[in-house]
Amino acid sequence: MKSIYIAVLLVLFSFQNFSVSAQSKLKKTVFVIVDGISADALESIPRPNLDAISKAGGYTHAHVGGDKNTYSQTPTISAVGYNSLLTGTWVNKHNVWDNDIKDPNYNYWTVFRFFKEQFPNKRSAVFSSWLDNRTKLVGDGLPQTNQLRTDFPFDGFELDTIHFPHDKLKAYMHQIDEKVVDEAAITIKNNAPDLSWVYLEYTDDMGHRYGDSDQFHDAIKMMDNQMGRLWEAVKYREKNFKEDWLIVITTDHGRDPKTGKGHGGQSDRERSTWIVTNAGDLNANFNSNPGIVDIMPTIARHMDVNFPKEQAFEIDGVSLTGKISILDPVTKKEAGKINISWKAADKEGTVKVWLTTTNHFEKGERDLYFLMDEVPAAGEKADLDISKIPSKFYKIVLEGKYNTVNRWVVE
Repeated sequence: MKSIYIAVLLVLFSFQNFSVSAQSKLKKTVFVIVDGISADALESIPRPNLDAISKAGGYTHAHVGGDKNTYSQTPTISAVGYNSLLTGTWVNKHNVWDNDIKDPNYNYWTVFRFFKEQFPNKRSAVFSSWLDNRTKLVGDGLPQTNQLRTDFPFDGFELDTIHFPHDKLKAYMHQIDEKVVDEAAITIKNNAPDLSWVYLEYTDDMGHRYGDSDQFHDAIKMMDNQMGRLWEAVKYREKNFKEDWLIVITTDHGRDPKTGKGHGGQSDRERSTWIVTNAGDLNANFNSNPGIVDIMPTIARHMDVNFPKEQAFEIDGVSLTGKISILDPVTKKEAGKINISWKAADKEGTVKVWLTTTNHFEKGERDLYFLMDEVPAAGEKADLDISKIPSKFYKIVLEGKYNTVNRWVVE
């Protein structure tokens, strides 16, 4: 009898240890932006490594460019897209309108800032073929970002003309991308930064130079090989260190529909992008043509990063994993009312409808929100009486049980 009692205790002790071990898995994320590959271009060639990653999670069509012909319409330009991913907001908020990156609005925090403010002892990394990504977009070391620091910076190689002599055909950019991927794979394997960004440029260079061509397609094949090396590093960490890794790979814009050489406009092809991820628990948003802004809250959810309420109210993206309450809000102002509708991804609970007529947040100040209504999420609509709140600008936030969404009404 005594031996049975001891055996039961051992089983319970082992189970408890297993549970604690499972719960204490370190969460890590690496997200990748490969420049300028429209969904149709990616799908026109074999991509064995991206397919292997998506087999573990998923592949979906996505978009950039904000909501077309509205206040959030966003140029389909590189740095604009990067910052939409980093901040989870469109250009009307983050204020990066082109590759000059003249005046980013750092009041809209990047995922790096949220992460470091909450977990100051955890480590971040930027592996990039363009220095401005870290120094201007992430805002490394700037007073506007509270002196945010990247623990593993590997970038600026485009300024090194000794090791990477510039040639007219831009083969040097492929060599730089190779260097970036090598550094990322080695650092992930040996040091496992908690949050990493990898950026590669060469595919966009070949698109600009040759358009829809063998050269462009060959560059995409090279990129797929590079993703395979990153994936191997991630799998090595998962196998040998029992870590929980999220990898998300996307692009920043598509290509023009005529030649494939340009981008920047709002054609379907320029807005057309894609997302590859190993993430489990993909939700309805993942399969509904998500935006690049949805990646940031997805990373935050995986990394247990919480958004303060005022900042959560500003984020345009919705997580691609886990439970979500509401999607795709639509607002229409008419005759002293704002009619609001949405899709209920989860019919549980209620939706609080908040309204303000100011946008002080963009200047680092506070907006005063009024709770206008609270309705069942499953009802998928609310009607606001604004007859006594005249304004040419309204900012509306729908707060569900699992996520928030926001829209502006602008005259």
